[in-house]
Amino acid sequence: MTQPRRRDKAATRSALLDAARRRFAQHGYDGTGVRDIAGDVGVDSALVFRYFGSKEQLYAQAVHAEIPAVAGEAPRPLTELTGALLHDVVFADWEQFGGEHPLLVMLRSSGRAAVRDHLREQICEGYLRSFADRFDGDDAELRAELVGALLLGIGVMRSLVGSPALGAAGFEATREQVARMVTALS
Repeated sequence: MTQPRRRDKAATRSALLDAARRRFAQHGYDGTGVRDIAGDVGVDSALVFRYFGSKEQLYAQAVHAEIPAVAGEAPRPLTELTGALLHDVVFADWEQFGGEHPLLVMLRSSGRAAVRDHLREQICEGYLRSFADRFDGDDAELRAELVGALLLGIGVMRSLVGSPALGAAGFEATREQVARMVTALS
């Protein structure tokens, strides 16, 4: 009598997240099916629902990424923080997401209300709150959002639009220009 093969729950869950990241990065939320993700891993799609509850919850976990520049660090000057974020979000190769940061992956699916809510929460409650803490004055949140828009816009122009000047610019040249703009907002 053959014993049923034991499944490594943690490894299967991790493989499903990896497959979901690749699929969502390539095809967006609506273009990705749970069966496709499960098929990439060689499991039944019911296992996706058992581990994650729903496609939306799988998506939320798959595209969530901690950014070392912001997560758990002591406050540092805003220009230094934005330089680190420029590197991590715009210039780093997020191989598991097809080379793009998960925020840019989420933008592809932002037509869905749940995705927009997740994107807003991650940006506004995460990154921008850390920015606002570094500004003085009544308009700290506005200036923080302007810095966030600048960084996100650079990512969109480089990655999604493929603009020639930003695409060809190196990290250091871009960082210097961004530092000037952020300093003006300080």
